[in-house]
Amino acid sequence: MYVPERIVDNHYYESFIETNDEWIVSRTGIKTRRFAAPDQFTSDLCVRAVQDLAAHYEGTIDDVDMILVATVSPDQPMPSMACVLQYKLGLKKAGALDIYAACAGFVYGITLAKGLIAAGTHRKILVLGAETLTRVTDYTDRTSCMLFGDGAGAVLIEADPVGNVGHCITGASGDGGIDLYISGLADTIDGQPISKTGKIVQNGRKVFKWAVNTVSANMPTLAAANGLTLDQIDWFVPHSANMRILEAISNETGFPLSKTLESIADYGNTSSASIPLALCVAVREGRVKAGDKIMLFGFGGGLAYSGAVVTWG
Repeated sequence: MYVPERIVDNHYYESFIETNDEWIVSRTGIKTRRFAAPDQFTSDLCVRAVQDLAAHYEGTIDDVDMILVATVSPDQPMPSMACVLQYKLGLKKAGALDIYAACAGFVYGITLAKGLIAAGTHRKILVLGAETLTRVTDYTDRTSCMLFGDGAGAVLIEADPVGNVGHCITGASGDGGIDLYISGLADTIDGQPISKTGKIVQNGRKVFKWAVNTVSANMPTLAAANGLTLDQIDWFVPHSANMRILEAISNETGFPLSKTLESIADYGNTSSASIPLALCVAVREGRVKAGDKIMLFGFGGGLAYSGAVVTWG
């Protein structure tokens, strides 16, 4: 993983919007987040995350044959972040593909990597979730501007006779696209006019309700597809959008919040990076151990969702 050096606490926002630390913590659970430096972009965060991975890995990454990068805040629309990363790391054997599924993107990457390896076309795949969301944040929107931070997380998935990436699910509610978007070329979404600022626009209440209902409904289904009950899941790692969402999911499903890994308190909402950040921290703190059953679940812009159960190696 990698997060920028600059730590921004909640008091930062008090000078330009009507808010305070107590209000932000009580409604989001966020205490700090990281801001990229002016000359630091998503591809730079990706490079640092992979370098960190390589430092903890006993093998070599020189034979990686595919790079999948989930992001909605690329350095530019083209070339892809995966192509930039392939070049910067000198991974000459690797294909490159970006995944534009917002907060669900990282788990979509896990799903795609599993499929490519199962198909026999690839054997060693880097999957990243990386964002510089502070570059696409509307700092006049007091309901959301304090949510977002920057960071990157990476995992390596390799072919193995005994697979530890189990059944995955994917889905979408495309009718909710108007509720969470970043504007681009078109002036409308589904015929509805949008704000053409190039910044994140979010209907927090509608996304909150959709996230809680969607994740709560699919968690038991995903566990069952892997031959498990929720009681047999050791760790739940959802997208860290808002601590209140995670609490609501826990209340709805009965899954203990104490077994839910999050990155929201220290790093804010980092979209596609939030799940690998939470997982990496827990692994290095010794909480996640070999053999643990881990349910990953991303949800967000699209509106899209994805889930997977993995057995930690």
